[in-house]
Amino acid sequence: MSAAVTDNRAQSRYEVHDDGQLAGFAEYRLRPRAIAFTHTETDPAFAGRGLAGRLVREALDDARRRGLTVLPFCRYVRSFIATHGEYVDLVRAEDRVRFGLPALRG
Repeated sequence: MSAAVTDNRAQSRYEVHDDGQLAGFAEYRLRPRAIAFTHTETDPAFAGRGLAGRLVREALDDARRRGLTVLPFCRYVRSFIATHGEYVDLVRAEDRVRFGLPALRG
């Protein structure tokens, strides 16, 4: 398996390709100093390969590199952040309650 994640800015989505085939995407809307993730989808043919997690991890890592805060409207992105505490800081403290996310761990 050769998976790669790219930012398809023309379509406002991060995409994960597996051996050259589109396996899934995470749609977003850019805002000033923030990125709002709105929907994540993976093709059922690629289920069970960890591609959705890789897609979201790399999208969040890119948001961090770009200095963007995250608005996780997408259920999958929100759940990923909740279970991977190292990404909670990407969501502003005042938005964590709104999205049902935990506070930062000390």
